[in-house]
Amino acid sequence: MPVVNDTIAAVATPPGQGGVGVIRASGPQVAEIGTSLLKALPEARKAVFTSFRDGEDQIIDQGLALFFSAPHSFTGEDVLELHGHGGPQVLNRLIQRIIELGARQAKPGEFSERAFLNGKIDLLQAEAIADLINSSSEAAAKSAARSLVGEFSQRINQLKDRVIYLRSLIEALMDFSDEDIHIDDNALSASLSLTITENIGILDQARQGAALNEGLRISIVGPPNVGKSSLLNRLLQEERAIVTEIPGTTRDTLTEKFIIDGVPFIVTDTAGIRETTDPIEQAGIKRTFRTMEQADLVIVMQEIDDQKDMPILPEISVRHLDVVNKIDHHPEMTAKVVRSGPRSYVYLSAKTGEGLDLLKKELINIAGLASGTEGLFSARQRHVQALQQTRHYLQQAEPYIGDVMSLDLAAENLRLAQRSLSEITGDFTSEDLLGEIFAGFCIGK
Repeated sequence: MPVVNDTIAAVATPPGQGGVGVIRASGPQVAEIGTSLLKALPEARKAVFTSFRDGEDQIIDQGLALFFSAPHSFTGEDVLELHGHGGPQVLNRLIQRIIELGARQAKPGEFSERAFLNGKIDLLQAEAIADLINSSSEAAAKSAARSLVGEFSQRINQLKDRVIYLRSLIEALMDFSDEDIHIDDNALSASLSLTITENIGILDQARQGAALNEGLRISIVGPPNVGKSSLLNRLLQEERAIVTEIPGTTRDTLTEKFIIDGVPFIVTDTAGIRETTDPIEQAGIKRTFRTMEQADLVIVMQEIDDQKDMPILPEISVRHLDVVNKIDHHPEMTAKVVRSGPRSYVYLSAKTGEGLDLLKKELINIAGLASGTEGLFSARQRHVQALQQTRHYLQQAEPYIGDVMSLDLAAENLRLAQRSLSEITGDFTSEDLLGEIFAGFCIGK
């Protein structure tokens, strides 16, 4: 990990006017900066009302000053917080004064990054801070709070400990093959199977946590004039997309977010798929195909009088849900869900809203959150991918257990599984990944 030896500062409250504005500084020069700015450094962990002064000893503002001495602070370094008035000019003058005294402007997420680098939090907890700030629902905020206090980290570390234990047994067999060491192959296989089962359980929860945190990406596709835009408007509960009787009205994608029972969904209305010579409509259809490939779920819409499989579906490997629209055209029809093998068909009317509740229930089921969101931790797609890699390596190791000639292959796969888990918590993480993660934070956090 890089050595940090400079001092950073930033406004920690959102831009704009407000009753209170907070400035945070962290690093080895904080005590010196605080003494110059305040004339006297406050006692650690005690809020003091004082004046903030410029280089000519003129008062810039008055407010509360708090000093946190290393390592007993969020970043693990000396930290100074100034709670003054929330005017942009006041905060800007204070930041400029702190920079004059030796600090530099912090980059986005740099305070959290220093907390990670100094061992105050792991990478999962750092990401949970951003997730908590950006949570779009109460359920997402609760799940982020669970990750922040370390629930997700604990599960990952327990799984990693199991992998390390298995590695130690196998490598002992390899290193001391000539010694009288007896390890039951059946017990070893059983332990690996249990580890795989535990990994799958955490992976399922991580998928649900990622859906709760980032939102399930849905693409609505189908032929023109089938009701895709009407369905989007119904889900959003507002007239967001233009709806007309003219086929091909939608020429471009339109993406919006909505929430069902605290679960966010990101839905995209797309251009209708058909044979056309209109170059603008052709460009829209190409975007439809790209949107499908990027989605977690594709809603395939068809009319009740024209039920047929969409010929495009075999070309993509994305889960899909069939929606049969316009039951209002048939008074004898009612909203329902029909299951046929692996496929589900939701019969509804996007025009009247009949059957919309059935569709929402299906979406919650697909997100894996039908049993509710209590107990879920916040997760991201990178966590899901790392857990998928872990499962792959554990399953790759399974056939080699019990084969003395192949124990090195088992050990190598377990090593790779351990590394995948370490990437989640940050025990093993490239600087490029760290830069990508913390760049998404707000400045001052």
